[in-house]
Amino acid sequence: MQKKTISEKRFWFQRLSKTSLRALHILGIIGVGGGILLGVDKVQWFNYWYLAMTTGCILMLWEIVRDWRWLIQLKGVLTIVKVGLLSLFVPLANFKPELLVAIVFLSVIVSHGPAGLRHYSIVHRRQIDSKKEIKG
Repeated sequence: MQKKTISEKRFWFQRLSKTSLRALHILGIIGVGGGILLGVDKVQWFNYWYLAMTTGCILMLWEIVRDWRWLIQLKGVLTIVKVGLLSLFVPLANFKPELLVAIVFLSVIVSHGPAGLRHYSIVHRRQIDSKKEIKG
């Protein structure tokens, strides 16, 4: 099987694009988190909500298109769990701070956990390697 390589220019474009998206996503999360945790009126932080949701969806789509196995690896499964927790913001509105803390906790596990945890497949019950990632 032949390995597919990308040009250095394309690599840097993809790397910087993903890093920029992630930075915007974190900015959105900070704005939303501050608004929720400090009880600030929604009008003041709702633009951050849109930013976080838009960039989060783009980052998820990026991963799924890159390699569908992301969906069965813990990094994808835990991201989907985070989306599920977000959906509880409406029926459990009084628990938004607690839900937000749980989401941030899961985010840290996904982002900073060892590869053996992030790449663990819930289907195969072992670590599976995916296509070459563009970090960011």
